[in-house]
Amino acid sequence: MKKLTAVVSAALLVFAFAGCSKKSASTIQKGVLKVGATPEPHAEILNLVKDDLKAEGIDLTVVEFTDYVTPNDAVDAGDIDANYFQHLPYMDSFNKEKGYHLVNAGGIHVEPIVLYSKKVNKLEELADGAEIAIPNDPTNEGRALLLLQAAGLISLKAEAGITATPLDVTENTKNLKFREIEAASLPRVLGDVDAAVINGNYAIPAGLSAEKDGLFVEGKESPYVNIIAVNDGNQDAPEIKALVKALQSEKVREWIKEKYPNNEVVAVF
Repeated sequence: MKKLTAVVSAALLVFAFAGCSKKSASTIQKGVLKVGATPEPHAEILNLVKDDLKAEGIDLTVVEFTDYVTPNDAVDAGDIDANYFQHLPYMDSFNKEKGYHLVNAGGIHVEPIVLYSKKVNKLEELADGAEIAIPNDPTNEGRALLLLQAAGLISLKAEAGITATPLDVTENTKNLKFREIEAASLPRVLGDVDAAVINGNYAIPAGLSAEKDGLFVEGKESPYVNIIAVNDGNQDAPEIKALVKALQSEKVREWIKEKYPNNEVVAVF
């Protein structure tokens, strides 16, 4: 298995804000934050800094979601103040699709996407015509296909980039068949396919280890850092800045290293 050998470069520590160029006024209520997150590791990390924020006079409520759509809808609607579950390419794609103006308030960690299998132990053991499950949302599907290309299993059109789909495959020597599945369901179908490309925040709760169980692991070049997303105009609110500072702390860094010693999660600050 190809292991993750280096952390994400320092260039990914800070992202340029995405969204419209003209900021709106902040809508964050003073001293209160409601943040949406997928359970692991995002909600866990948020709960880790609750007391730190409380000491600064900020009450943090963590709202858990199990999908990739509702948390962004909730931020746009103002039902929550921020979310922590997605990477920047996904947010940009979502903004374009929905006409939202979500922006990045700070990058926290990367979860390498991984090709897993319960049927084979090595890439070369994948049979001709093997069925590979991949996420069906546009950004993560492209990310999965890029991973398969990096593994030498397929080739893609050069211009396809992070929005690649199976239609962009130009070479497929093993005649792999792609099964497009909702990202959250991929761990459940892993036993029904020959292999599956699974996002970290769904692989980890399913007990999958990138280093121990992965056939191929995304490398250090990953641009998919998980971010705090807010409505444009809220990124400079004191409460949001305090949240990002707490998450980009040595306390969180050490917790991630201890909880995920096999690099399922890597801090980027």
